[in-house]
This record gives sequence, structure tokens and C-alpha cells, in this order.
Amino acid sequence: MNSTITCDPRENHILCALTKSEFELLIPHIELATMSRAEVLFEAYEKLQYVYFPVTATASLLCWLEDGTTVEVAMVGNEGILGVSALMGREESFTQVIVSQPGHGYRVSIKSLQKILARSGGRRTGILKKVITRYNQTLLIQMAQATACSRRHLLEQQLCTWLLSCFERGHSNTLIMTQESISYALGVRRESITEAAKKLQDSEIITYRRGYIELKNKTKLEARACECYKILGRELVRLKSDLESFRNLPGLKLPKDEIR
Repeated sequence: MNSTITCDPRENHILCALTKSEFELLIPHIELATMSRAEVLFEAYEKLQYVYFPVTATASLLCWLEDGTTVEVAMVGNEGILGVSALMGREESFTQVIVSQPGHGYRVSIKSLQKILARSGGRRTGILKKVITRYNQTLLIQMAQATACSRRHLLEQQLCTWLLSCFERGHSNTLIMTQESISYALGVRRESITEAAKKLQDSEIITYRRGYIELKNKTKLEARACECYKILGRELVRLKSDLESFRNLPGLKLPKDEIR
């Protein structure tokens, strides 16, 4: 593991959910990853080499259409994993994965993680596979909700929900974000985002300048968000509760040198 660690791996909820013994199996194989804004971690249909565990960074899962437009189908911060499909039997990423908020995380090679999963998969006390399966459920719920949201809710509502998700995952009132990147995420023209953001700024809910968005009034932003904000928020609370319960289960006990 990189000696210049600037963030604790346990700040990622998935890694934090592992028992001490499984975490100790994994820790020699993870490395610190600097995740820069707009960095493409995976291309769609690209064979995956690594799984990422964001800590202070946030990433978007984007679907590209033939006309060049994009739609974000999920957002992942320190609650989750990037590249989870490789651990569910698919070697390719089904979306492009791009860093939306810069920061740090950790990564581990697919090969190493699959070996650890193979060691623990047949044991009742293996927590890692349970954690990954549970997180995958949350990811699917988020994708389903994103589909409904894009079809039924107004753009301003979608923008408010999306901004809240970014602010909360970033644990900050400031986003390093352009209106163009938001338009990619929501699958609309940049001019539409400019208009919707101006309304929020005029209402003293946010302020924005080139490359930065600052939250001024979260209560008002929540009031303008669509119902998806609360639905997804409840699911994240359930996920966190389930992950905490996994951590209290008996852990896998294997010698560290069994995983190469």
C-alpha cells in the first residue's frame, strides 16, 4: 500500500464493513488512488482491471448514446464501489465511469479481489461477498430511480436532487463542478442547466461561478428537489445500517499469505 496515505481506507463504507480479519487480508493489495476531476476511470465495455473504493472522491456512471448525449445512471461516493460488475460475473464495465468530484480513494486489482472472494465465498463467515452483493442492490435501486426521475420530474427538481446528492457525498458545501458537466449527467443542454441554476441562485439557494457551486440554503434546496431525493436517501440509510450489521458478524480467518 502507498506509504503517502492521505485518507483512511475505513472511511469507505464498504471497506469499513469488513471484519478485521478480511480487512487485513485485503489491505496489502490496495493502493491509494488520486482521482482527478473529469478523469475517466473506465470506458464502457472496457475490460476492468481494478475496483475502486472512493473515500473523498465521487464518480458518475454515464451511458453514452449514438448522438453524443449522455445520461448519468448512478453516482458513487464513499458509500460504494466502482467496478462492482467485475465481481458479479461480468468482466467489462457497462458504463463509462468518470470522476465528478476530485479526491482520493483506494483501488485493488480484480485478480487479487477475486482470489479473496474465492477463499471466502464458500464460508458462512465470509463477509466480503455479502457486502458486495448488498451494495449491488443499492446500485440497482439508484439506477431504477434515475430512470423514473428523468421521465417524470421537472429539470429543476432533478437538478436539486442531483446537487444534494453531490453535496452530501462530498461532505462539503462547495462543489468543483461546471454547468457543462452537470448537463452531461442530466442528459440535457447546457443552456437548460444555466437557466435552472440561475433560478436557484436568484432564490439564494446556491451561488455559482465558473467551476464552483456553493450551497447557501440546504432546506430550500431540499424543498425544491423531487421525491427521488428522499427515496434514495432512505436507501442509503438502509445500506449503512446493513453494512454495520455485517461488520458485527464473525469474521473470516485465513493466513494473510494465502492470497498472492
